[in-house]
Amino acid sequence: MSRLFIEKNELESLLQTIQPYAKTGSMPTYIPELNQMNPDLFGCAVYKDEHIVAAGHADYLFTLQSVSKIISLALALMDHGEKKVFSKVGMEPTGDPFHTIEALEEEKPSKPLNPMINAGAIAVTSLIAGNSGDEKIGRLLTFIHELTDNPSISVCEKTAASERENADLNRALSYFMKSHDVIDGDMESLLDVYIKQCSIQLTCKDLARIGSVIGKKGRDPNSGRNIIPPRIARIVKTFMVTCGMYNASGEFAIKAGIPAKSGVSGALVAALPDGTGMGIISPPLDKKGNSAAGLKLLETLAEKYSLSIFS
Repeated sequence: MSRLFIEKNELESLLQTIQPYAKTGSMPTYIPELNQMNPDLFGCAVYKDEHIVAAGHADYLFTLQSVSKIISLALALMDHGEKKVFSKVGMEPTGDPFHTIEALEEEKPSKPLNPMINAGAIAVTSLIAGNSGDEKIGRLLTFIHELTDNPSISVCEKTAASERENADLNRALSYFMKSHDVIDGDMESLLDVYIKQCSIQLTCKDLARIGSVIGKKGRDPNSGRNIIPPRIARIVKTFMVTCGMYNASGEFAIKAGIPAKSGVSGALVAALPDGTGMGIISPPLDKKGNSAAGLKLLETLAEKYSLSIFS
């Protein structure tokens, strides 16, 4: 069993030191259920080869939100291959916010620039195989159960209902893409799958294991089999580096250099090439929609333990 780069007491000390950075962020008001989260939540888990170090609120349940985008991307690529997926969504970073519609209007054809912005993620979700919305979300949940080795993970229906009532912008993105033949089918059914995808709830420990599998070329740490094909795991990690923090991705790559993805619940997942995965929760967000304390924690860990993939 490989030793992790950090001990529990060190991680606990870091969380206490970095906790005040949460005060620089604010809670997301546009999804009422997320706005009700405890702003003082702060947890982190680090996982590698079945060895885990956890501190703070590492067992607290929270929703994936945009962290789910890397998982749906992996599944869509496994279902359809690169040619099909990237005919619907691009591979380029964007300097625009994650909910931008402006970029869709400017691009010819009007496909999203990458799978990490909302429009791109909706296009990717439309490609998950299944004859119904229930089958699609069921397949995604089964995939997450495999990645986490936790079959109890489910959709938080209360969060999904809250998001469903505040989905007008994502609805607009969906119908815009449909009008330009980027996606097809019933948009309300697609939006329901996307909302449920974002509302899947898990813990920092689950998230750290997902990061470990992605970091270790898609390999399950227990059985050694590939849950995700190595090339697809590499594609996912590349998007995490170039687009994982939305329009703060370039700055984060310089400061931390860790493949990572954020969500507006305050979730963060990181995937290192040696198979170390990290899961973090801290709900207050900075101005670009990333966890304020979570980003500081990753930057601090990267600097203190030389974790940057660019070192």
